[in-house]
Amino acid sequence: MTKEFAVPPVVFPSVGNPTVATGGNIQQRRVPIAPFQPPRPSNSGIPFMSFDIGSAAATTAGPIGGGTGPIGGAANFDDEEPLLDELGIHPDQIWKKTKSILNPFRVNPTFHKDSDLSGPIFLYLSFCLFQLLAGKIQFGVILGWIVVSSIFLYIVFNMLAGRHGNLNLHTCTSVIGYCLLPVVILSAVSLFVPQNGPLRFGIAGVFVIWATRACTNLMVAVADGGEEHRGLIAYACFLIYTLFSLLVIF
Repeated sequence: MTKEFAVPPVVFPSVGNPTVATGGNIQQRRVPIAPFQPPRPSNSGIPFMSFDIGSAAATTAGPIGGGTGPIGGAANFDDEEPLLDELGIHPDQIWKKTKSILNPFRVNPTFHKDSDLSGPIFLYLSFCLFQLLAGKIQFGVILGWIVVSSIFLYIVFNMLAGRHGNLNLHTCTSVIGYCLLPVVILSAVSLFVPQNGPLRFGIAGVFVIWATRACTNLMVAVADGGEEHRGLIAYACFLIYTLFSLLVIF
C-alpha cells in the first residue's frame, strides 16, 4: 500500500529576488555578488599593476658594475678586463717563459721571477697526451710526481741556502713545470723512435741534461743563496727529470 505525498511546485523566476510561498513560509534566494577586484589605473597597460613602470625605470640605478643610466640601456663593457687576465692566465707571458727554456745554454730568468701555474698545467696536459698516444695512461702518476718533486726540491734548496734562501713552493713548482718542456718534447719524439734501443736511451739522456741545466740555472737565478750549492741543486734536478724520462722510455 503506497502513500502519496503532496509536493508543492517550485517556481524559478527570471529576474529580481524571487519569493516562493510554501505553506506560509517565504524563502528568498540571493543573487550572487561578483568578487572584489582592485581598481585598475588608466595609465598602466598591465592588469592589476598599481604603479607606473616608466617612473620606476627612470629612477633605478644604472647597469651592473657601476655607472648611471636606466635599466635596459646598453651596458658598457669596454673597461672590463679580458677573461683570461681575470683568471690569472697570461698567454704572452706563458709563451715567453716557454721560449726561454728552448735555449739550455742561455736561460733568461727575468720572465720566471713572476711565477704562475698556468704554463706548467698546459705542459703537464701535453705530456699526458703524448703518453696517452703511446698507450700509457699516466695522468695520476705524472701529477703525483710533479707534486712530490716540487716539495723535494723546495726542501733541498732551502736546507742548502739556509737563512739566505727565499724560495717559496709556488715558484719552485712553476720552475719545475716549465723545465718539463724537454721531457714533453722527448715524449713526442719517442713516438717515432724504436722501442728498447740504444738510440732511445741516448736521446733521453740529452733531453734530461737539457732539462737539468735549465732548471738549475733558473733555481739559482730566481732565489738567493743557491749559487754556491749549484752542484747539489743540479744533482737534485737530475734525479727529478730522470724519473720523468723513465716514464717515457719504459
